[in-house]
Amino acid sequence: MLNFNFYSPTYFAFGKEREKETGKLVKRFGGTKVLIHYGGGSVVKSGLLDRIKKSLQNSGLSFIELGGAVPNPRSGLIYTGIELCKEKNIDFVLAVGGGSAIDSAKAIAVGALYDGDFWDFFTGKTIEKALPIATVLTLTAAGSEGSASMVITHENGMLKRGGYSDLIRPVFSILNPELTYTLPPYQTAAGVADMMAHVMERYFTNTKNVELTDRLGEAVMLTIINETPKVLKNPKDYEARANLMWAGTVAHNDICGAGREQDWASHKMEHEFSGLYDVTHGAGLAVIFPAWMKYVMKQDILRFAQFAVRIWGCEMDFQNPENTAREGIERYEQFMKSIGMPTRLSDLGAKVEDIPMLIDKLQLGDKTLGSFVKLTREDIRKIYELAV
Repeated sequence: MLNFNFYSPTYFAFGKEREKETGKLVKRFGGTKVLIHYGGGSVVKSGLLDRIKKSLQNSGLSFIELGGAVPNPRSGLIYTGIELCKEKNIDFVLAVGGGSAIDSAKAIAVGALYDGDFWDFFTGKTIEKALPIATVLTLTAAGSEGSASMVITHENGMLKRGGYSDLIRPVFSILNPELTYTLPPYQTAAGVADMMAHVMERYFTNTKNVELTDRLGEAVMLTIINETPKVLKNPKDYEARANLMWAGTVAHNDICGAGREQDWASHKMEHEFSGLYDVTHGAGLAVIFPAWMKYVMKQDILRFAQFAVRIWGCEMDFQNPENTAREGIERYEQFMKSIGMPTRLSDLGAKVEDIPMLIDKLQLGDKTLGSFVKLTREDIRKIYELAV
């Protein structure tokens, strides 16, 4: 196991009707003038936004609203939010929605205390301060409600990039599984693909003797696999929704990644794909990850065989463990198909002739991508071709 630091200060309020406590929690964490950031649609129609505003009012807090968050959140809205925060002296940012609204809110919270361009923090600059951020989660997927990361697409070039800092972990997150009841099946399934990928980016590692975090990751993946069919069959199955919601948080707050080398090549390859084609992130991951697995599995056949046996119940072929490893990848791919996820990038509009452009957008230079296997441009090209 590697040396590590782990810091996860988010206060989680989990359960039915917990959104009614929003005002009390904002006040507890020092907020007085709140920016409420959300997408629209069901947040408004369901009455959730009104319940949150009422809670803030009952706690004597002032607020302004900024709607319009979209999947693969864009830089334009973030610039608007930053100016709004500076103009109105906002001291607290509250995201209502899924990962897109939360990531936008994180970027706004960072940019509001910075004199330069917030995009600097996505091109290498270290985040030194941010407004407090909180969330009311409505979509189980990205894990942003408990993570130290954010992903934004800049509209100049459609570059999709990530930023990271413990300063952008939410101070609190409200998780009410009932708020996910109305999610369309496709969105639910795409969220599942995202959650599984968050664990697998940590699970496939070169670090030895990490049995505890192996088992933690396996528990999260097995829970996701077991609960997803229940939710798709009955969207109002509270217990299944609750297990999925907490699995999504644990998948990406880094408890499953402590003390081990992590990869993240698949996420970065998918980011360029969804940045270019504006597809749902989880759907892209459902395709990219199996292609990556097939390409890199010989780096550690026994780890992939372990994944097959422990997660998918495959029988171990001790004479030829590669057979077991391949069966595990196939079972994963079949699971994605069974929940309605695409299996080829061409299903999502990708074209073979766009692959050089996707690789160029990664801006590798003479660097490689990932850590499990350090991927060159040629490796990445072959993985994209496997996926198309």
